[in-house]
Amino acid sequence: MFSQMVMGKTWGKNMANLTAARVRAITEPGLHGDGRGLYLRVARGGSRAWIQRITIEGRRRDIGLGGFPAVSLARARQLAEANLPRWRNGKHTAGWIQSLGRHAFPILGEMRVDRIERADVLAVLTPIWGTRPETARRVRQRIRSVLRWCLAHGYVEHNAAGEAIDGALPPMPRLKAHFRALPYREVPAALETVARSRASLAARTCFRFLVLTAARSGEARGAAWDEIDEDAREWRIPARRMKGGIEHRVPLSGAALAVLDEVRPLRDAAGLIFPSPARPGQPMSDMTLTKVLQATGLAERATVHGFRSSFRDWAAECTNAPHAVMELSLAHAVGSAVEAAYARSTLLEKRRALMEQWATFLLGEGGEVVPLERAAGADLR
Repeated sequence: MFSQMVMGKTWGKNMANLTAARVRAITEPGLHGDGRGLYLRVARGGSRAWIQRITIEGRRRDIGLGGFPAVSLARARQLAEANLPRWRNGKHTAGWIQSLGRHAFPILGEMRVDRIERADVLAVLTPIWGTRPETARRVRQRIRSVLRWCLAHGYVEHNAAGEAIDGALPPMPRLKAHFRALPYREVPAALETVARSRASLAARTCFRFLVLTAARSGEARGAAWDEIDEDAREWRIPARRMKGGIEHRVPLSGAALAVLDEVRPLRDAAGLIFPSPARPGQPMSDMTLTKVLQATGLAERATVHGFRSSFRDWAAECTNAPHAVMELSLAHAVGSAVEAAYARSTLLEKRRALMEQWATFLLGEGGEVVPLERAAGADLR
């Protein structure tokens, strides 16, 4: 099967600790192991999801494999049975697993590789070719690589993801180039670079806060202490400061709250969180953060606004967050006015979980994946 060609040999029965019946019966919150790093995570609310726990460069990482029962025990084992030593870079391995698991396996996963035809590959690619071109490119390249290996070893007679399907795929939409953005895998290093720079404390911390919250530059630079509800762990940006003219509630991760603790000594009568070092009582200019990128050599590859794009790419590639959760995290409108108002009231906790995952990815602290299923309210997926 295609999934086994990707993942390596099938799961050994002697390594398994769970059964399908036991998985259905488990209600106790916590992690329930099946062997080889595969766990069923049961949340206090009763929702269940699969994770694989691996170690990358000495740090623990949890890879989300999907929720139960949408992902069965057998499928979770297939996803977890990655032949990790074949890749030198653990993060690259995780990217392969997640992108193929999300987009290719639902159609190709159970198929014998010699039965895969061009129409099957097109069924994977067509739904995302025009809407998520970068993801589509990666998925096609990875399917093609798997089938190239199969071709070399005599499992197939042709590569169904090769040049033969070029004519059946519409032209890729031109990507907007208004804002340069780093690939999301390079954002953690960018944060470290800025943290070690000679920029002012206000500029360094404002940049970190902006990236952690996926906020716009003006929103972060103009942030005020009276917008912060520390008990609720929220940053409530008033409508007058939002591009869309609607109040935006930003759930604050532990890392974002730590930034606020770091800048408390800067607090003055004006109440700004990140006051300008050059103009007391005034926010930093719109060029301050750009100059930070220029001074650290990042400006050639990224703009300040581009880090929002990095966040969005990460969320789409590395999480199971619903589309509405990702878009609302960026204060983008979703659906009609009624739908948007409903979504803002019910998806806050799912956005909170997503922002915690983002902070964990950026800072690599603890490797804990916060399941989105923990959130309350309606599931709009």
